[in-house]
Amino acid sequence: MSLLNSQTGPLIQVNNLSKSFGDHLALDNVSFNIEKGQPIALVGPNGAGKTTLFSLLCGYLLPSSGSITIAGFKTGDANLFGRLAALPQDAQFDPRFSIAEQLTFYAQLQGFSRKKAIKEAQRTLELVGLADTFNAKPDELSHGMRKRVAIAQALIGSPDIVMLDEATAGLDPINAREVRELVASLSSEITFILSSHDLSELERLCSQVLYLEKGQLQQHQNLQSEEEQRYLTIRMRQSYDDFLSLVGSIANVQHIEQTQSNEFLITSSAVALESEPLDLQILQLCHKQQWQYSQLTNGKTLENRLF
Repeated sequence: MSLLNSQTGPLIQVNNLSKSFGDHLALDNVSFNIEKGQPIALVGPNGAGKTTLFSLLCGYLLPSSGSITIAGFKTGDANLFGRLAALPQDAQFDPRFSIAEQLTFYAQLQGFSRKKAIKEAQRTLELVGLADTFNAKPDELSHGMRKRVAIAQALIGSPDIVMLDEATAGLDPINAREVRELVASLSSEITFILSSHDLSELERLCSQVLYLEKGQLQQHQNLQSEEEQRYLTIRMRQSYDDFLSLVGSIANVQHIEQTQSNEFLITSSAVALESEPLDLQILQLCHKQQWQYSQLTNGKTLENRLF
């Protein structure tokens, strides 16, 4: 049974965490809690400290100050062995050996017998939809397929926490969708921490976001909070001269602002129970005015929340 199934309190606790490399302060007094559950987005510009944070959570690095506990254990504790996995952005496989040999080897490192390691390798390849590549060598696979095999490696042993760094970077739309669907399908069993520059992808998958900048935690937001239910974001296909005035005249609209070209953030007021939902009223207005829109989102976009 997973050590985390009976865990009470936050799954991950980070308190006043700092990490220096010589004179460079990579993380500066970072604190946050993560509960077991839906995927968490880790966002920030290059050099913000995301990879350093991943390495500290995995126990690859030791903090300069502060503390990390996972399910009540300090990072590096033997009780966490096999319960946490991480996939670096540029993970590679040895071209000399088959996928079967390499995944089996990694499973054996986690304590599986040879026979059970083979079955575990087959199981994780099936999870990522690549069971038929079992005996292939890495060079026989496309970049997207190799990336999915790397995710299979991270899933060996059914860890409770999986950290994925740019899991879909460089993938074609089909492979990227496969990865997103995999994360979504496993999120009830595994807590994923996803680092990516693709905000729209993170928005689809994650319920929380951690935003790092220059080593400091600038924001920690719950993307499904009640406050977010007061907002709608609509992206129109073109400009309409009377859009702002007509949408602003809807009774439940408290405020409307243009956030970028043809994109608008609408704030609703307190809504009476008998009123039609605001999104429905806006869609009806678009139909009446023959306006074309490309996207309607409940809440703010992740880009608007952060920037």
